Amino acid sequence: MIKMKTRPYRSRRGFILLEVVLSMSFFGIAAVGFIVALKKVGDLAQLATERTTITRIIDSALVDALSRPQLEVGEDVVELQEFGPEARLQVKTIISELELENKDAALLQEMFKIEIELEWYDGREWQERTGETWRFGRMYRP
Repeated sequence: MIKMKTRPYRSRRGFILLEVVLSMSFFGIAAVGFIVALKKVGDLAQLATERTTITRIIDSALVDALSRPQLEVGEDVVELQEFGPEARLQVKTIISELELENKDAALLQEMFKIEIELEWYDGREWQERTGETWRFGRMYRP
């Protein structure tokens, strides 16, 4: 019988250290990816909040212009200060008379176009959003 030489049992400390270093590096990569994803979700939530606020301001300005008892052609500019000194918001209401005809080619009287232009500076550049509607001039007169 041939006897084989066997080595005595060695410790696996080197392998365990390598496994720990590799697992920590994989965990670090996953954590960085998770943090980047959370940052993007936060940015999207802030953008959605800003767009909702802008839409509500335009809607409010349209309702205000629509509820006037007497419409007059012209422009009106209002600076909104309630959002802080650095958030400059400017609401421009433009009322113009429309020349519309019905199907019998008769001119419709006292039809107005109400347009709202909202301009604001978001810290990087000027942004603009608009909204418009039409209204019959004698709608709220008694």
